[in-house]
Amino acid sequence: MPTGAHIRLPRRFNVVSADEVAKLCYERFSQLPRRGKPEPGREWTLLAAVLQITRGADSHSVAMEVVSLGTGTKCIGQTAMSPTGDVLNDSHAEVIARRGCIRYLIQELHGAVSGRGSSVFCAADERGKWKLRPRVSFLLFTSHTPCGDASIIPMTDSQPQPCPPVTSVKGHEQTDGGGNLKRKAEESGEERISKQPHLEETAETKEEDRGDTEQCGSLNFNKTSETSSQTSSSAVLAQTDGTGLHHQVSDIHRTGAKCVPGGPADPLQPGVGYHSPGVLRVKPGRGEPTLSLSCSDKMARWGVLGFQGALLSHYLQEALYFSTMVVGKCPYDQEVMQRALVTRCACVSDLPAGFAVRPPELLQATLEFPFSQAQTELQHQAGQGRISPCGAAFTFRAFRKILQIISISWCNVTEQPLDVTANGYKHGVTKKALGTAKARSLLCKSELFHSFLSLVSATDPSALPDSLRKAELQTYWDYKQASQSYQQAWQQLRSQAFPLWPRSDRNLLLFH
Repeated sequence: MPTGAHIRLPRRFNVVSADEVAKLCYERFSQLPRRGKPEPGREWTLLAAVLQITRGADSHSVAMEVVSLGTGTKCIGQTAMSPTGDVLNDSHAEVIARRGCIRYLIQELHGAVSGRGSSVFCAADERGKWKLRPRVSFLLFTSHTPCGDASIIPMTDSQPQPCPPVTSVKGHEQTDGGGNLKRKAEESGEERISKQPHLEETAETKEEDRGDTEQCGSLNFNKTSETSSQTSSSAVLAQTDGTGLHHQVSDIHRTGAKCVPGGPADPLQPGVGYHSPGVLRVKPGRGEPTLSLSCSDKMARWGVLGFQGALLSHYLQEALYFSTMVVGKCPYDQEVMQRALVTRCACVSDLPAGFAVRPPELLQATLEFPFSQAQTELQHQAGQGRISPCGAAFTFRAFRKILQIISISWCNVTEQPLDVTANGYKHGVTKKALGTAKARSLLCKSELFHSFLSLVSATDPSALPDSLRKAELQTYWDYKQASQSYQQAWQQLRSQAFPLWPRSDRNLLLFH
């Protein structure tokens, strides 16, 4: 095991420390190879990780191990999605970390079904089913508040807007050949840092990033931004902090994620009236829409359906839930996080056996990710060029420059633990290789599906779960739909909490 990926700590009352979690994740990231990492002082990214928590039998110790880690800030546009499942649609750090964890869980299930054993799973009561070992749980860490609803955070009169105004003029918008979007800031970095937000700004010229980093490109957090622990919602105009001092809430942090069609729209009013809180949102794509729901929405769904997904639900007697979620140092509001990740699904009922409303405990660390946007600004030197998300320009034969938006995945598996992608494909592949297995990210739907089918093939036919004993199962869609308990739980969640959640295009899921 690499140094820093695993730590065993004495723990009175068996409590996990948010700062110890953050430190372990940052150390694990620092041990990865240089490839795909941001250039210090010029590029920034977001980090997320899944940790396996194993509590000691004596209840006086807890072992924490990073089993999956991801970076990334972008997702591809709708037209770049593939009917063969060979493109990684969503490269936000939280999604990357969760998909890497799926690779880890498939490996652990391989060990379980083959008799080699697993540190995660033990046999359950139902035929072909497995469950978590006693005292094992999973924790999700993210270096920044999730994009979407959780990032609509009140600001006091002492806080600057963390993202500067951006132009909505078409001449400032660019779309690359892969369906990814970028836009230019209205002002230079020096001008942006010195300015406070103006309440008279129009809806078109003021929009915050990530939270939603895919929307802001090179836009910067103000260097003086500090962690917030406010308790008011985005509609409140005044609040009292922990010292009893009264603060005026003059504005809110903005999210670039857009309200899903058919529901409430953002009022786009100045100040606290800009957004509609609590609604479903899709990750932004100005001019090129996306079909990816915000990380806030996906995490809320994981709190009911689990993070294992439909395929692994075939093998699991109970869904897997994150017991804790830790956020690094960044703009943060506990009540807003509670609303976005917990409250919206709190009343869901009539779930099938194995599913429940299991929201995580929400914690914040005081340690900031060294490659955050704010830290990158502090380290920026004259002559380094403009600050931007992690990526690099490259040229095809037609001498057309494309902006690569890079994400990194590392997970604790024996074969190919590291996977670096750019614009949904494996980083470094040529245009000629696109559409072949060589270009596929190990996290795309097609690769994870093939890994799952390998698990099915490795399972003794007599030990297969009942849901996998149907001869007509062929496509990715077939296997997902055959996970009946998961689909029933999803139907209850959709009808009771998220009726406007867009349905997947079946034509994009019929691959083998």
